[in-house]
Amino acid sequence: MGVGRGSDPGKSRRIRLVVAYDGTDFCGWQVQKADRSVQQELQKALEQIHRHPVKVTGAGRTDSGVHAVGQTAHFDTDLLTIPPEKFVPALNSLLPQDVRIRESCEAGKAFHARRDALSREYRYYITARERCSPALSLFSLSVPALPDIRLLNHYARAIVGIHDFTAFSAAGDQSVSKIRAVIAASFYPEGRRIVFRIIGNAFLWRMVRSLIGTMLALESRKAEESAMREILLSGDRLQVGTTAPAKGLFLYKVRYGKE
Repeated sequence: MGVGRGSDPGKSRRIRLVVAYDGTDFCGWQVQKADRSVQQELQKALEQIHRHPVKVTGAGRTDSGVHAVGQTAHFDTDLLTIPPEKFVPALNSLLPQDVRIRESCEAGKAFHARRDALSREYRYYITARERCSPALSLFSLSVPALPDIRLLNHYARAIVGIHDFTAFSAAGDQSVSKIRAVIAASFYPEGRRIVFRIIGNAFLWRMVRSLIGTMLALESRKAEESAMREILLSGDRLQVGTTAPAKGLFLYKVRYGKE
């Protein structure tokens, strides 16, 4: 295969991207054989620019239907004449409208979007059905009435710290260890909706959505503040609530080093 103009196959730079996407029509981040993925769209666009395949590595493998405003990714380029920031317009001119590059910069050759990430922040949006506009309903969970934030935050406090999150892992999760560190977790009002913000070193498959579904179920029956901790300590998936739908979840930010 040929290489893009201005390339040097013997040399390369590592480019770091900040990526936003509407996950509605994607099977998730990771390339799949038959379904459309965000990683696949990025690699297709980069192949058009480079004239040879280019692998993209992301900080997190978001699930089917999950969105992002701050996914981080990296790739290696042998195109030495393109300024790093110019990959933003170059890629956006080739990508579909549901994927946008927000930032691009040169990173050190040792930088790794997934392994170097210190924390990942997710946000989940909840709106009251009677107040929810059609546009917001596409990207949030619509409920009959907004839940009690005070109670939700009592439940959220129970998951902060280093815990075994087996109870909140999906049945198909293949992680060797289910222990994760949650740095912060809280609910807060934002206009006519409630936002759940959670920051952790990493998350199990569908863990965030399972946590949200469980806390909403506990709030609906006004469960004791200790209920969330008891479920966490039990390690029993049968005690958790229904997993919240993907459409309300956003990968908001990935943090590195001194950030």
